[in-house]
Amino acid sequence: MATLPRTSKLSNASPIHPPSVVASSLFDNPVPVPARPHSEFDSGINTSAAWTEHRQLHTGTGSLSDDEPDTDDEQQHGRPARALYVFEGKTEFRELSVDAGDEIEVLKEELADGWSLVKSADGEMGLLPRSYYTFTSDFIAAPEHASTQQHGRDASTSTITPAAPIVPQTTGEWRNAFPSFRHNLLGGKSLNRFSSFVTSGAEEWVLKGSAPTGDDGPHAGHAKEESAYTYDEDNRLSRLGMGEADRHFVDAGPAWKTKLPPFRVLVHSPSKRTSTLSGAYTVYSVTSLFHASSSIPEEGADPESEADYTPPNSPARITVHRRFSHFVVLHTALTRRLPGIALPPLPEKQYAGRFSTDFVEARRGDLERYIGRIVRHPVARYAEVVTFFLGCESDKEWSRQLPLHLSLPPAGPSFYAHVFHPAFNVDAEDATDAVARFETHTHAIGRGVQGLREIFGRVREARVEMSKAERLLSYSLLSLITSKPLASAPLTGIDEDDEDNGSTGKPTVGLLNEDGAWCWREGCEDCLVLTKALQKTSEGLQNVADLYDDHARRTQLATHEALKNVAHPSSMYESVIDTHKSTLSRYTEATRDGRADEEMAARCETVLNTTMAEMETYHTQKSEDFRAIATEHLDGEISFYEQVLTRLRAARNAFDTVPSPSPRQPSIYERELADPRLGAEPLPQPCPHVFDSAPMRPVSAAIQEGVGMLLGSAGREGRGSVFGKFW
Repeated sequence: MATLPRTSKLSNASPIHPPSVVASSLFDNPVPVPARPHSEFDSGINTSAAWTEHRQLHTGTGSLSDDEPDTDDEQQHGRPARALYVFEGKTEFRELSVDAGDEIEVLKEELADGWSLVKSADGEMGLLPRSYYTFTSDFIAAPEHASTQQHGRDASTSTITPAAPIVPQTTGEWRNAFPSFRHNLLGGKSLNRFSSFVTSGAEEWVLKGSAPTGDDGPHAGHAKEESAYTYDEDNRLSRLGMGEADRHFVDAGPAWKTKLPPFRVLVHSPSKRTSTLSGAYTVYSVTSLFHASSSIPEEGADPESEADYTPPNSPARITVHRRFSHFVVLHTALTRRLPGIALPPLPEKQYAGRFSTDFVEARRGDLERYIGRIVRHPVARYAEVVTFFLGCESDKEWSRQLPLHLSLPPAGPSFYAHVFHPAFNVDAEDATDAVARFETHTHAIGRGVQGLREIFGRVREARVEMSKAERLLSYSLLSLITSKPLASAPLTGIDEDDEDNGSTGKPTVGLLNEDGAWCWREGCEDCLVLTKALQKTSEGLQNVADLYDDHARRTQLATHEALKNVAHPSSMYESVIDTHKSTLSRYTEATRDGRADEEMAARCETVLNTTMAEMETYHTQKSEDFRAIATEHLDGEISFYEQVLTRLRAARNAFDTVPSPSPRQPSIYERELADPRLGAEPLPQPCPHVFDSAPMRPVSAAIQEGVGMLLGSAGREGRGSVFGKFW
């Protein structure tokens, strides 16, 4: 079998400098280009030739970046153009507003989905639809995309860096509602046309490499290196020194080497608060729980011994308070700094009914599962932004440090430059076979889990129906021993003329004796004992009915929610699979006879180590997840049936014990015979997964419903909401 080449040093090409500041919208949805309106303005110049090649618009994190230095003077200074139509841009999407006739400068013409990066006369930069302007310079025939030499295999790595900081999402802001709605309609899929191989920086790393700067100097990134751990006193959650969190190590396998031991995070105690700036919002308590061990592993110790490590003098738990927008910031920063990692999707934002008790509890569970998967990942859990998110207890310090984390540029190819692994750690044929098997396996698991979620929902509904049946049985038995009619009860085989209850005017003497016993004889002790035992049985069945209903609404709902942890693995790891396949293709080019490129093949080995380490992480987490879900379900069922057995045994024992000869006391359920509690509230359902598919509808219908929601009654929040239908 072919083996990837040995490690070699990077070429002496100029390093790729990371962008200083990156603009970002916190939604993972590109903006569709609006239709070109009719305009009376005429620039008097023909429209330019249509662009023929897309450029990168990185919608995975909503950011724009530019790692490719421009050498062409026209690209540096832009091409003069003039706006043809009025366009009102949205600031959250970094769009530029222009009037017809405005003079602009086109910095980057060929962006994804028909957008261009332009600059206005006053120096403001932003995005503008390509069809909304025309160039004012003299036109020549469009060359065969003069990019044959300039672009070649590097064409797709060109990106842009507007000098503007990213803006954190504001909870409750209406203007960002429709991007999230489009995300829901598409079942969590992005409209970005570019593969993750491009957007993650893997292609640029494979083609050009990267020379990271810093105290460590340049790294080849292909030989395994040991790291020195240092403890930062200012951050009790991290024992990693400055820059150490950006270095990632792969052991043989390949599998990520664990630097920081796993720990547990709870999201609990949600509370509603109000701010004069952002209005009402919900705050959640986030508690990190650590192991009790306080020993520090010595340098060179067995890595397995590090699993019991806890930073010295660290408390057993740390609690901070975070709102949903803070989780958005965390997710955005992680996506930018760890482009090669398969991160879990962040729960969707809610705009209608977001303060209802059911939704707040569902959101709390989703956030706990999200942060739980982050801290379970062997690389993501020691990221600087994660330790900052979980450990910053001071609001003042949070406000001071947050802009620093938001201003960090996307890692891009430098992420792979900081991945260290043993040489010859991946076999090309094995890597090809592994990704094919992994893709098939994750697709099959996705389909199977979707079916399991559907069936589990039916099981919960069946438990509610069983609750109704047990309750009806209880009422029927109580009606029998008390001779009180049960409202709406079926009277199969009974003639109405044979009814001899009080409603017919006939005497009721003989139905019950003076002691309340089910007998026509006075002072019958045997019937008194029997009546009390049957009444105990009826009350026990009521308790069993309550257990069935509560089990479906609480215990089984938690399991139903937990199934989202294992849903849609193919969507979550789609970027890893795409990067892996594309890297294998580049490796084939690099090892082709007569065109062998040892350095490029070595960089391919780094990317393949990363993707296969991610596959191994999924393998480990899949086993843990399904084991946890199955055991929790069985434990819940065992506990449920044990409680049912306890009630049934108590009812059974009533027939073997001799009660006091005192008269029977009426049951608390007798008053319900005239109006039985058989109509249960709708069974609460788990919030949909981000990647769950939703029925597509015309945009006009969606907008019409959205406008109707805005103009509708405030007291019907969520019911008529276009967003409420997806929750």
